[in-house]
Amino acid sequence: MPLKPLGLGEVVSASFATFGRYWKQLAGVMLAVLGLCLLVMALLAGVAVAAVYDHIEPVFDPPYGQDPAAEHLTPVIVAGVTLFVLLFAVGLLSMAVLTAVCPAVLQQAVLGRPTTFRAMWRTTLRRTPAVLGTLLLTGLIAGAPVLAAMAVWIPVMVVSVAGDDPSPAALILLPVLLLPAVAVSVWLGTRLSLAPAVAVMEKAAPVTALRRSAALVKGDWWRIFGITLVGSMIAMSIAYMIQMPFQLVGTFGMIPLMAEAGEGAEGADPSTGMIVALVFGILCIMVGGGVSQMFQIGYTQLFSNLLYVDQRIRRENLAQALLAELAAQAPGTGTVPTPAERPAEPLSDADAPTLAHPDRPQPRPEPEPDTLPDRPTDD
Repeated sequence: MPLKPLGLGEVVSASFATFGRYWKQLAGVMLAVLGLCLLVMALLAGVAVAAVYDHIEPVFDPPYGQDPAAEHLTPVIVAGVTLFVLLFAVGLLSMAVLTAVCPAVLQQAVLGRPTTFRAMWRTTLRRTPAVLGTLLLTGLIAGAPVLAAMAVWIPVMVVSVAGDDPSPAALILLPVLLLPAVAVSVWLGTRLSLAPAVAVMEKAAPVTALRRSAALVKGDWWRIFGITLVGSMIAMSIAYMIQMPFQLVGTFGMIPLMAEAGEGAEGADPSTGMIVALVFGILCIMVGGGVSQMFQIGYTQLFSNLLYVDQRIRRENLAQALLAELAAQAPGTGTVPTPAERPAEPLSDADAPTLAHPDRPQPRPEPEPDTLPDRPTDD
């Protein structure tokens, strides 16, 4: 990407260029994360079903005219709530890892440096806790206005419904409360949208990342919001176009299954062809959905991270610092340090160069792409 203030077209093209050059690293990390996520979710669901298996039939298929007994209903509810919380936690952790990998790739892409799956995986996992905290705080802060509006509306609606003459004013109150609440939530979400990039590229703690994001967006809110909206629309459109062929192939692949099922006798066992068609159709739809989601997540995050770099170039003259760093590391522009001049031991993670401190020294032995700028690695 050019080290200068970026317009909308340059942000779009740089996002595609970065995605195209580093798609193997991005896809590798995303596939590993999504695979582990689905495996853990499947195991949790299996354990939950096995734990309440004896209570499922009495709850969902009770005797005619009878309600499920409390001794069967309570375990199913507890297992369902517990499973929901665990699945939400696993999904949030996976999203944090996917959010952390894009800034890790971009900090190398800004200077045109190569990277590897192993380096990206190591950097991503190292910054995942900070990104997870950033996502949690952003969700709580941006979602607070909507939660407050619902907290006001729900009691009013309950009182209205419980009365002898329910008033339609309770229904009208909902959009009246939600419209300003959603507007405030969008404003807060845009203001904090650069926090994940700060958490990775500057190695910042969650609260510090939120403050930095607010400072970088201040004065350019409409520009950040508009460009982010355009990027999201581009990502959704391309993801839909990626998914459509897989859905069509999967749907047409299941047509023989539906035709045979309509002609078959009731209670007859499914044939081998029906099973093959069902598996083929489901696999096509799942593969299409997975590929489209990977592209949408990766492109959207790269788009947002490029806005972070752009804001730093505009406000903090980051381009000059990066160009100076590149000039200092270019072959033939300076003396090569002798082995005696090199540090005997690797520098700590806190001493490594960052976007916030490009003048810090960098470790020579097996440098890792944790921050920008950095030296290229041999692997």
